[in-house]
Amino acid sequence: MSIQPKLKNKQRRIGLTGGIASGKSTIAHYIKKYKDIPILDADQYSKELIKPKSNSYKKVLAYFGPQIVDEYSSENEINTELLKKIIFENSIKRTWIQNLLHPLIKKKMIEECNQFENNKTLLLVVPLLLEAKFTDLCTEIWLVKCPREIQKKRLMKRNKISNNDAEKIINLQLNFEDKSKFSDVILDNSDDQKLWINTIQKLL
Repeated sequence: MSIQPKLKNKQRRIGLTGGIASGKSTIAHYIKKYKDIPILDADQYSKELIKPKSNSYKKVLAYFGPQIVDEYSSENEINTELLKKIIFENSIKRTWIQNLLHPLIKKKMIEECNQFENNKTLLLVVPLLLEAKFTDLCTEIWLVKCPREIQKKRLMKRNKISNNDAEKIINLQLNFEDKSKFSDVILDNSDDQKLWINTIQKLL
């Protein structure tokens, strides 16, 4: 399935990406509030795909074993924090789940794009947009810039993890310099929010 023919209608599809804890969600929420643009969120699709009774859920459970089930969940939901910890520490298991979920997330995103075909602009929030090869869904790529130290502090606070673990997680993704080569717009999300707000207001 391809959305390439849909690009002929000149619909603007902004792919928003950036390192973990760089501030993508904050920026996406601002854009939604500022221009009421539909947001297609890859992370949200990922969560939906591993809900109990889904085919993906069954495959994940079969691969990782019953220990990843949340013991406090009445519906046997997957403990996503434990799952994240496992795949961050094991490259083989990380690759396995990415190979399972990324094509399904992309398929879902294509379906959503088609549902919103009458909207002039869509915002596609995809943390691994470049790594997972989602670029063909976008007409332009916006990259969130965040100093590594700020990014690390945000991640440590948000996920309640150590400095060492935060470093490992950040290092798993493409670095900013490599991502910037493929990006059309840089949104500076350091300490001064007005920098990216001004950029967005000029572009939307």
